Amino acid sequence: MEKEEKRADQENDTEEQSTEAKSLLKKKLQYYSSEIQRDVGNLVKWLMIAVLVGCITGAASTLFSFVLKSVTNYRKENEWMFYLLPVMGLIIVYLYEKFGKDDGGTNQVLSTVRSQDDVPILSAPLIFISTALTHLAGGSAGREGAAIQLGGSIANQLGRWIHLDEEDRHVIVMCGMSAAFSALFGTPMAAAVFALEVVSVGVMYYTALMPCMIASLVASGFAAGMGVTPETFHVVDIPKLTIETGLKMGAIAVGCAVISIVFCMVLNGVAGAYGRWFKNPYVRVVVGSCLVIGITLLLGTSDYMGAGAELIEKAVEEGQARPLDFFWKLVLTALTMRAGFRGGEIVPSFCIGATFGCVMGNWLGLSPSICAACGMTAVFCGVTNCPITSILIAFEMFGFKGVSFYLIAVSISYAASGYYGLYKDQTIVYSKYKAKYVNKHTRF
Repeated sequence: MEKEEKRADQENDTEEQSTEAKSLLKKKLQYYSSEIQRDVGNLVKWLMIAVLVGCITGAASTLFSFVLKSVTNYRKENEWMFYLLPVMGLIIVYLYEKFGKDDGGTNQVLSTVRSQDDVPILSAPLIFISTALTHLAGGSAGREGAAIQLGGSIANQLGRWIHLDEEDRHVIVMCGMSAAFSALFGTPMAAAVFALEVVSVGVMYYTALMPCMIASLVASGFAAGMGVTPETFHVVDIPKLTIETGLKMGAIAVGCAVISIVFCMVLNGVAGAYGRWFKNPYVRVVVGSCLVIGITLLLGTSDYMGAGAELIEKAVEEGQARPLDFFWKLVLTALTMRAGFRGGEIVPSFCIGATFGCVMGNWLGLSPSICAACGMTAVFCGVTNCPITSILIAFEMFGFKGVSFYLIAVSISYAASGYYGLYKDQTIVYSKYKAKYVNKHTRF
């Protein structure tokens, strides 16, 4: 009798354990099923959003590229347009005083990613028109700042229309930045990583990696299909890496880091001088225009107008640059951009770095072509604090043959350039020199 009761109890325990095991297994399956559904849902959602952003922003950036090319060609054919620089400046100031008083430029886009601001929809047409006017009159300015604002503004508005929450809107803004940068320069890898890397130095927003990469590739493909040629240069006479060539490249990288610091300081100093002496923005832009025109006439060359692509090509592909090309491009860019014109400082920083590297290469007896390429990426790294983006730019623009020199130039420039940067709302989260949390804004 007792044996039968024990057997019955054991059977009941076994049934209860079996029921509990089945219940536990069911709960686990439900949990994993919901996790898989959530992950797949997010993947599909961001794939669709990334393609949408890539197409729309890529189309806008392609149009922007064609407009800039057209106005630049028109200005080259009609050199008298340069004397209209003050007029274009007055128009730009009026537009921003009337419609864009709340526009914070590229800094506002970076703040939006960190939940501290919002990009107004008017930023897109304002930066489009004002950058075109700047290039039409020959102001020394780039176009990447316009691309970042254009892409960020369009993507932010798309996020509003499809009712994304605040966190997702930060990601879609980064997608827009990547897509616009990629469409203009034809560097999808660098464009995708730039949006992740530029906001907070030391911390990358890996959440946005997949959508930024997809948006970047779609926009780049769209632009290429419409006839926008990627920015590529042919580097010649790449030497073998030895102790001697490595040390020479290290010296050039340190020089590029110093140039990047000087560039940031001059930009800030010119802005301060304009603000102290010419508080009225209309007077400021006219005075700045007259200074740019006067210096250009004294130099007797139009090479420093616009972004400086011709100087970059000559330095990288021909190994030729005048000793003070980098200095005058730096000065004229600061006078133009801080007077109230729009565009960006990154492509001018490419020009400054390429011409400086070329001059240093000739002086040190190292291939001026590879030195120009390394100088271009090293100065870019110094002013943006984005080493991974800088290396990818080198790979996509120059190829992989000079990889050792690109790595030396970028890494040394990053370490030697301190905490200076073009964007006041860029945050240095972790120290460049220690595994230490610092969380402070860049100096500029």
